[in-house]
Amino acid sequence: MRAFMDESFLLNSETAVALYGFCKDLPIIDYHCHLIPQEIAENKRFENITDLALRGDHYKWRLMRANGVEERFITGNASDEEKFEQWCYTIEDCIGNPVYHWAHLEMQRYFGYDKPIAGENAKDIFEHCNRIIARDDFSVWNIFRNYKVAQVGTTDDPADTLEWHKKIAASGEVGLPKVQPTFRPSTLLDVGSPNFKAYLEKMGKQSGHNITDWSSLLVSVAARIAFFKEMGCVSSDHAFDYPVFEEKGDEREIFARALKGESLSEQEVNRYKTAMMLWLGEQYAAKGWIMQLHIGAQRNNNSRMFGILGADTGYDSMSDLPFSLQLARFLDELDKKNMLPKTVLYALNPAFDDMLSVMIGNFQGGDVPGKMQWGSAWWFNDSKLGMERHLVTLANGGMLARFIGMLTDSRSFMSYPRHEYFRRILAQVVARWVDNGEFPNDMGKLKKLMEGIAYYNAKEYFGV
Repeated sequence: MRAFMDESFLLNSETAVALYGFCKDLPIIDYHCHLIPQEIAENKRFENITDLALRGDHYKWRLMRANGVEERFITGNASDEEKFEQWCYTIEDCIGNPVYHWAHLEMQRYFGYDKPIAGENAKDIFEHCNRIIARDDFSVWNIFRNYKVAQVGTTDDPADTLEWHKKIAASGEVGLPKVQPTFRPSTLLDVGSPNFKAYLEKMGKQSGHNITDWSSLLVSVAARIAFFKEMGCVSSDHAFDYPVFEEKGDEREIFARALKGESLSEQEVNRYKTAMMLWLGEQYAAKGWIMQLHIGAQRNNNSRMFGILGADTGYDSMSDLPFSLQLARFLDELDKKNMLPKTVLYALNPAFDDMLSVMIGNFQGGDVPGKMQWGSAWWFNDSKLGMERHLVTLANGGMLARFIGMLTDSRSFMSYPRHEYFRRILAQVVARWVDNGEFPNDMGKLKKLMEGIAYYNAKEYFGV
């Protein structure tokens, strides 16, 4: 019987151990996350383990709700110690859930606590972790240093001042990652929102160009793209929950009506989105940016809890709406003009895995190896099984060797062990092929493969 989460955790052969050894100590490129730039700039220190490990982590909140924990112990007014105790009682029974592994890796790597997490030990764990958190050397910057984080891609609205990114860049602190903003124009695309006009006024003020029609809208957005580029941005990100594609032609009239506050039909909304996405794609290509498309989230399903807590609180799930034709037409329209940027596609529903793994092959080419990427197993797929399935499916449909690897997609500074989790799973998947005689036991070639997927491919792709 194997020991609980020991040094050979998830590594079931000597080959797997050797392959993991090639990549385990490499730096981390965390090219997509939701960390708060202000907390990075201010080198945030944490009140306690609840502040660090539970605040804002809706993966963990969902499990607590599934375990019957009252909301006051999750997002409510219970004490931090009470919230952590309820978390410990929850996680002890989460057999087979990736968060069980993440939570224990967090305890082991951040705090040297290698016993199983259990409710009966909650007080001891709480006090043990808090003693370490209270030390002078426990802060965001030192977390980055300890995990050798080389790059962080935050998620930023086009109307953001990026003031905290400026402060990070000006800090002069040695050993910090390159913290780069990511252009996320979700609100700009939400033409049907009641807040749309107010948002345009805000963006016009930031860009220095009042938005009065379609032409001035494009001028304003272009100014923000130029500003983001000056601030080191190399990537955009879109919550492309359901890809749409409508023929262009009347986006000027549709936008003029939106500015007047008139209601738009679904088709008109989709025409606006199509026109804006195609224009943005061309801007990204011209700037040499990467376009990330996160597809298939069905958000805010629980309207009662959305009214209480708002978005991103654990009430999203997978959509099963098909989108292959719309996605292909969108990518093709950019490709016809030779204006398709480097693109990363993510899908939340694994039912679309096979389709995406071969969709990217339709638009590869040029002098960029792996120009089109099927991004890492995302959100609910970010599990042992999900990662294994993603790696195997990607290898079946294309070139795994060009894959840009793992990201955290997280709001928590506790998430870096997820890269270790991925690297262990990657080592085991590749080792299985080698041990079965399906790929040569050429350690020089395998070392290059492992290092590339774990670090160097993303480093080159994002220009870190």
